[in-house]
Amino acid sequence: MDLSALLAGADEVGRGPLAGPVIAAAVILHPDRPILGLADSKILSAARREALASEIHAQAFAVGIGRAEVDEIDRLNILHASLLAMERAVAALGCAPQRIQVDGNRRPPGLPQAETIIGGDALIPAISAASIVAKVMRDTELVALDARHPGYGLARHKGYPTAQHLAALARLGPAACHRRSFGPVRRQLALAGL
Repeated sequence: MDLSALLAGADEVGRGPLAGPVIAAAVILHPDRPILGLADSKILSAARREALASEIHAQAFAVGIGRAEVDEIDRLNILHASLLAMERAVAALGCAPQRIQVDGNRRPPGLPQAETIIGGDALIPAISAASIVAKVMRDTELVALDARHPGYGLARHKGYPTAQHLAALARLGPAACHRRSFGPVRRQLALAGL
């Protein structure tokens, strides 16, 4: 493989939820091992995402994972934490890609060579692969968080502000996995005098 032509696609998952980390992935696809069915993770079923994530890990030239934890999200804000997670994902690849394409319209400051592509997770196979890997990893983590923080329904809604999640927040108050800088969580903390 021509290492001078390495292209990494990067994407993040978890900007909108009230709980859990934001997770990013960077993927360099192997040109001799195509993966059929890559698409924006949001349009794939959970079973299809999981099957594709396994194939991506097995067939890609490199996969890197980056994350920003709840305390970093609260300290930096969700946008900057997401960009940091993408930088960490690219750094975790174990090689230096010649080109980087990231989903969205904001370039991570630590990746000045990156090209932003709005809707890239539906257009660029390497970004689609990154989107799938990140989504599967985050969903798996939210199932584990659900076991540690029962009652919020995290395994079902993955931390998004559904009616069920908001009702649980009002009933139980925020858990350690909740993002304190996000409005609904902040309001519950204020009501509790915290």
